[in-house]
Amino acid sequence: MTDQTSSTPTSSTSSTGGPLAGTVVVDLSRALAGPHATQMLGDQGARVIKVETPDGGDDTRSWGPPFVGDEHVSTYFLSTNRNKESITLDLKAEADREVLLQLVDRADVLVENYRTGVLERLGLGIESLTARNPRLVVLSITGFGHDGPEGGRAGYDQIAQGEAGLMSLTGSGPEDPQRVGVPIADMLSGMYGAYGVLAALHERERTGVGSVVRTSLLAAVVGVHAFQGTRWTVAGQVGQAQGNHHPSIAPYGLFRCRDGAVQISVGSEGLWRKFCAGFDLDPAAEGLATNPERVGNHARVVELVETAFAGTDAEPLLARLAEVGIPAGKVRTIDEVYAWDQVHSQGLVVEVEHPQLGTITTPGPPLRFFEGDGTEVTHRDHTAPPTLDQHGASVRAWLEQTHPQSEEGRA
Repeated sequence: MTDQTSSTPTSSTSSTGGPLAGTVVVDLSRALAGPHATQMLGDQGARVIKVETPDGGDDTRSWGPPFVGDEHVSTYFLSTNRNKESITLDLKAEADREVLLQLVDRADVLVENYRTGVLERLGLGIESLTARNPRLVVLSITGFGHDGPEGGRAGYDQIAQGEAGLMSLTGSGPEDPQRVGVPIADMLSGMYGAYGVLAALHERERTGVGSVVRTSLLAAVVGVHAFQGTRWTVAGQVGQAQGNHHPSIAPYGLFRCRDGAVQISVGSEGLWRKFCAGFDLDPAAEGLATNPERVGNHARVVELVETAFAGTDAEPLLARLAEVGIPAGKVRTIDEVYAWDQVHSQGLVVEVEHPQLGTITTPGPPLRFFEGDGTEVTHRDHTAPPTLDQHGASVRAWLEQTHPQSEEGRA
């Protein structure tokens, strides 16, 4: 939750290669968690070389529908592979393993999400790779962790959402567990992984030596339990799904009005008094004067709010809430989000040139950078997610022309 004003940046921009310009990332991951981490690194200027299997490449290339274009390109793959180069290697073949080792020699970062033990069986164990390149930072993502009683277990997003408790907190009620509508365990583990890589690269500046960063889908979801975690670990209460209303703040949630619904967040007693003043309610009514009382009388609060909203349509109601000073919003469909001028103003939509599809629009990176004078820094021109082995020849040529761990090799 935030309650802050925003400032409009200056329209001028400057351009750099990005904070990670010159950083070489070898991406052995597939599906979503690892590729999301490497896309984040690529967004900030890293050179990401995506290693794919020759027989179809990344799993997500076949995940659909929807597929688009004559080549049936997966929109799932397009969602998490911008700013990357693709080379196909059969890691069971000695010649291709040698190409990978040459990439490792020149890399700053290697990202993998194989099941525990797979790389070792291929003769590419992490210990041997880091011995070969001591400056290498390795990000390793698994489903449930690398060790422990279930350390070797395969992990997929929805399974992790269930196992890590998230589904028990999501849905209309305790008997209606629901997954989050995006692969949130994958995305979060990728985000935590990228964060770990940046920390390891920063530490390498001091020590001269890389390190191995580990995370998992399980760890990522537990890591965002927030108040639901301490609700159990400290207070001994097991949180449950309760639909579109907050379990610890009232009124906070989705409320019906005449032609639909709006969402409001009355997150302080000051806001409660403003809300009541704006809708002719008594802020000191018995059982409603404090947030704990309102949470304890949740059904009554919902009835009170929806009665106040019943005679007003959503749009004028949102205008009235804004006038009163109550944080509020609508529930937009995905197409409405991408048509919203606020989304475009934040750089959250980018156009890229795809070799098969032409100009396509994709979600953009969620970070923006500014100089101290307010000038926005444009780090890079984004590139489309690659076709399979699109850069195989150019990557091999680069390997022939460069030397491991040299400035030339990082150009």
